[in-house]
Amino acid sequence: MSARRPVIAFAMSDSVRGRVFPERVMREYAAAADIAGILTEYTSDHARSVLARVEVLVTGWGAPRIDTAALDAAPRLEAVLHAAGTVKPYLDPAVLERGVRVSSAAGANAVPVAEFAVAMIVLAGKQVLPIARHYRQVQDEFDIEASFPGLGNYGQRVGIIGASKIGRIVIGMLRAYAFEVVVYDPYLTEADAAELGVISVALDELLRTSRVVSVHAPSLPSTIDLVDAAGIASMPRGATLVNTARGEIVDQDALTRRVLAGELFAILDVTVPWILEPDHPLYTSEHALLTPHIAGSYGVELERLSGVMLDELLRISRGEPLAHEVEPELLAITA
Repeated sequence: MSARRPVIAFAMSDSVRGRVFPERVMREYAAAADIAGILTEYTSDHARSVLARVEVLVTGWGAPRIDTAALDAAPRLEAVLHAAGTVKPYLDPAVLERGVRVSSAAGANAVPVAEFAVAMIVLAGKQVLPIARHYRQVQDEFDIEASFPGLGNYGQRVGIIGASKIGRIVIGMLRAYAFEVVVYDPYLTEADAAELGVISVALDELLRTSRVVSVHAPSLPSTIDLVDAAGIASMPRGATLVNTARGEIVDQDALTRRVLAGELFAILDVTVPWILEPDHPLYTSEHALLTPHIAGSYGVELERLSGVMLDELLRISRGEPLAHEVEPELLAITA
């Protein structure tokens, strides 16, 4: 059976489309489908004339939310291909309820986050932050092992909070190292843990016993302050907490107190608020490394997102199942 050419439209902010879908990529989409238009809203007469024809919406960061009014204006809509991470801010539940298929590039966006987290875990085990600080101070040779006992990664316990898409990629990447990996996730079964090659433990044990803790849980009402003050107090002196998920999952005040006391290290790609106030002490703490949410897809990594959604578009044109379809029953417990 020959492939058909779906009628598609792009819906996202202009700046995002230019970054994720540069002209070369747009030509690839034009070769696979008929492009009805590029939208930044769904309410104008022009937008509604596009929606009346569209069979597939390709969305991304900054897309207008697909509500019931937009759905009513798009009677032919079969699928939404989201070239970004979570779809939650962009879709009314009615989209899935009406049988519109939704695919997300969350799995593709998870890859650079996992790469970043693994790099930070390895650097934490090598005690790069304190060694670099000490080296800067002495500017000479020193006895590394005497000054930094326990240095290294061999056989060390790494705790992963959340066997999410990102958490599972991190676990897979860590197989290349000689870590003992433990995981806390209330939805992880013993069979799943065995398949992943990890040990499933309670959160308090993970925090008490891990040399490095990496946070990969989704931001949900139930996960706010999941790593609370008591959990942070239980972490062993010299341990490192890496957070590439969301800042509100960790009690930031409690973490800051132990970091400033020189008892813990923190590698934070996310904070609350999104950008800390200029005088926040974590900026200048030698036990902290702050980055401005760079773990996700940036630069050349953005092409992975548009490429994954192009593959999904080609599956639609061939009448094949989507490879990254959002499962409605899992949406409530995922990011």
